[in-house]
Formats: sequence, structure tokens, C-alpha cells
Amino acid sequence: MTALLAALWLTAAPDAWALPAARPCTAAELRDLTAEAETPYRLTCRAVLTPGQTIRRPLLIEGAEASGAGLDCQGGAVGRAGVATTTRRPTIAIWSRRVSASHWSRPTDIRIENCVIHGAVRVWGMGADGRYDDLRASSRTADHVATAQGAAPTHIALERVTIVGTGSIPLYVGPGVTRLSLTNSTLTGRSDATALYLDAESAANRIENNAIAVAAQREAVAVDGSARNRITGNRFTLGGRGGVFLYRNCGERGVIRHQTPSDNQITDNVFSGAARLRPQLVVVGSREGRRAYCGADRGYPWGSSADDGDGATNNVVARNLRQ
Repeated sequence: MTALLAALWLTAAPDAWALPAARPCTAAELRDLTAEAETPYRLTCRAVLTPGQTIRRPLLIEGAEASGAGLDCQGGAVGRAGVATTTRRPTIAIWSRRVSASHWSRPTDIRIENCVIHGAVRVWGMGADGRYDDLRASSRTADHVATAQGAAPTHIALERVTIVGTGSIPLYVGPGVTRLSLTNSTLTGRSDATALYLDAESAANRIENNAIAVAAQREAVAVDGSARNRITGNRFTLGGRGGVFLYRNCGERGVIRHQTPSDNQITDNVFSGAARLRPQLVVVGSREGRRAYCGADRGYPWGSSADDGDGATNNVVARNLRQ
């Protein structure tokens, strides 16, 4: 996909999904889904739980064969309360799968609703297996943004969910992910980093009408080289930490960040619990280089290889309230 086609695609109607919902899960599939097991369950159908049912095993929604899959917990829970998750083994993984050096099989049109999720949700395209080689190699080409977005999951809806963090980032939106929405939901628990992370080359995601009250070690929301997102109508409880930081994490792991944190809308949010002496609710351009690893992506004529600055432009920050 060329950069022009990618841009045209991302300006399509935000709620226009590409595929119909997958078939309903069979009774046998629902039994396996809710069985006691340590191995992840591969969800490729649309599951509706009976009220009060729980899923204690991890979920893996991977590849094009999972497109259209969904989960309606009807108030039930996924995961084990208080049990820490890891970045490679989250509670719910929505991942692309590498098919060849130039092709990734990605899931699209995924809906998760009415669930209490203990641990973390991670949405990953290129690099989903925890290896950055493909991501690093792609970043050294001029069409990296379009390539990363074409490889990543898209049209992911999280509606009326509560994610209770147990250490790792409760909701991580990985490189190239587009059209993810988190709406009418709650992020709570604790995180060793942020509550929500929008990573490089991701775009056109919606974070709307949520309560974000995670005991985080950093800012609540990181917008790291992510563009054209809407973060609006949310209620943040900061606990003395920062709110929404926009930056570009130049050179980390040698990956060139092509996209800047630009054209985002951060509006109509309410922040409570900000630091008294130096409150930082929304910080546009929070790093501007200032990291020891910024030189790790040197030698190329684009993105953070050419300029370590954040390059944050055309962001709308308006009508945010501090309580």
C-alpha cells in the first residue's frame, strides 16, 4: 500500500468496518474457552458468555482467520485477579502473524465488550512476537508508515470494559495499529509505566468517555509518534503524575520513528489529582530528543534518524479541565 492510498484509507468513515461479525462460537468452543487451562485460547468466533461466567485462561486473537471475532462477557471477567501479566503473555493478545518477509496476516474488526479484564490487553502488528528485527528493517525504508499500518490489526473496538492493571501497561496499542476505539470504559489497577500507550506509526484511534485511574509510574497516556487520534471526554485521576504526553521516542531499539505525534485532538477531558507545584495535564513535545538512545537510528534521511525532535504539530488541545 502506498503512502497516498494509506492516507485515503485512513480518512474513510471511522465507524465503517470492513467485515461482518464472525460466526457465533459453538457450545464446544465455549466450553473450551471457559475451561481451566494455562494455554491461551485462540478465539476465531463470536463468543457471548452467560452472565456470571468467567474466562481464566489467556486469549489470543491472531491473524486474518480471527477477523470478525468478538467477546461479550455480559459482565463477566477475563483473567485472574491480582496475577501479574507480561508483555509477551497478556490477558488478551490481538496480534498479527508473520507469514513471510513482506507479508503479515492481521486480524481486523474485533469487538470486546462488557468485560472485566484482569491484567492487560496488547494489540500488536509488526514485532508481535517480541522481536524487533522486522520492525527495525522496515523503519529503514521510505514507506515504513504505510507498511507498518498495513501489517497491524485495525478496527478494534473495546466498549464498556474495565481493565484492571497488574503491572504491565493495561492497554498497549502497538506500532501501526489503526482504528482502535476504547469507549465508555475504565482503566484501573496499577502499571509499571503508563495506563495507555499509543506507539509509533499508529493512527486514527479513539479514546472517548472513559475513566482512567491507574496507579502508574509515568504519565497516564503516552502518544509516541502516533497521529490523528481523538482523546476526548475522559476523566483522569492522576495521583500526582502527568496526564497526556505527546512525543517521539527517537532511536529506541534502533527503530526509526517516521511519524510525528501530530494532528491529534485532546479535548474536553477532566483531570484530577495533578501535582500541585508543576501540574502537567497535556504536554505537547515532552521529550525533544533528550534520550541516550536517540543516536541508535542514525544514518537515514527520514523520521527520527534525520531529526531527534518530537515534531508535534497541528494538535488541538482545548477545553480540558483541572479539578
